[in-house]
Amino acid sequence: MRLLIVGAGAREHALAWKCRQSPLCGELLVAPGNAGTAALARNIPVKPDDSTALLELAKAERIDLAVLGPESAVDAGVGDVLRAEGVPVFGPDRAAGRIESSKAFAKALMREAGIPTAAHRAFSDAEPARAFAAERGGQVAVKADGLALGKGVFVCGSIAESDAAIEALLEQNALGAAGSTVVIEERLFGQELSVFGFSDGRRVLPLEPARDYKRALAGDRGLNTGGMGAYSPPAGVNDSLVEQVHKAVLQPAIDALRERGSQYRGVLYAGLMLTASGAQVIEFNARFGDPEAQVLLPRLESDLVEVMLACARGDLSSAPALRWSPDAAVGVVIASGGYPDSYLTGHEISGLDELPGEVLVFHAGTRLAGQKLITAGGRVLTVVGRGRTVRDARDRAAAAAARVRFQEAFYRHDIAAEAT
Repeated sequence: MRLLIVGAGAREHALAWKCRQSPLCGELLVAPGNAGTAALARNIPVKPDDSTALLELAKAERIDLAVLGPESAVDAGVGDVLRAEGVPVFGPDRAAGRIESSKAFAKALMREAGIPTAAHRAFSDAEPARAFAAERGGQVAVKADGLALGKGVFVCGSIAESDAAIEALLEQNALGAAGSTVVIEERLFGQELSVFGFSDGRRVLPLEPARDYKRALAGDRGLNTGGMGAYSPPAGVNDSLVEQVHKAVLQPAIDALRERGSQYRGVLYAGLMLTASGAQVIEFNARFGDPEAQVLLPRLESDLVEVMLACARGDLSSAPALRWSPDAAVGVVIASGGYPDSYLTGHEISGLDELPGEVLVFHAGTRLAGQKLITAGGRVLTVVGRGRTVRDARDRAAAAAARVRFQEAFYRHDIAAEAT
């Protein structure tokens, strides 16, 4: 088969790495890819949200399966355009993708489907938004309605903090159109959990869970990011909880989207908070998480291409239960100094040739400048350690991260510490 993976991050590198292990995988293209995917596939300089160019590419290369990596591709309607021309696509259509691209839409869907989530309201005017937050003592999460690359969520602990977040989004237009409407919800407390399900538009095949770390600094301090690390399997989570999330969250969401006429063929990601009263949905994503994909795909023993093709064709009915390695995986994201705010790129990366073979390295913000590997983004690399226990995997990931060097590199030292 001829496969096309759309995207340029560590998630897409992990997808390419896993697809290469399938006997179904022949020619493999990544658009636009990065320095890591170049070693596994043919990179094509096409932007993930350029549906016209991606359709031309799919036709010219006779693509048998297109895999949508980032949310930008889903929101641009790439899946709609390719499917209309007969290309099987693993990734939802744009309407179904609103479950991620619009927080207000997602909350309305959850309310309609009876999916557990925090009390909330949507606002376009600052004054009523401030009043709603103040009634809750500022203990709220203020979320930009639209896509904001992980920068649109403000978790507040006081009225001063909630007022500042509302002012930034609704009055200062800090995120432009993405923040012109905000969703404010009561702040939830507990441990976060990521649970995923493959879907053909009707059925849901749940994956193993993972836990990611969104704050930039150790101890869950600093700004929210796209994710600074993840591990799987997470401490304190059993099969019963995953099955509960499947029945109460993932399947109802897919059912509600189908009733609205939306086609969800891909992987649905539920970000949860495990509260004292049970699992509550924080958000949905219409794709694999990043960095969760980097720790889940190394544990997956089933043929990923086979499963994605079944989803794309709309028929998971004969798909067997997924097979998973009992080993743990811990991923540590190495980022550019200043991320998620402003940062410099173009720094040479060294140390990768010093890493042991069992450590995986997935590239995100990298590119080749002649013979040199240099930084080209905020999140630069994810190093993944694997081991019989989370402690073993964490030790390997930490040792690997310490060997990777570039100017102003930083990473969190506490990824998966709770499980050791």
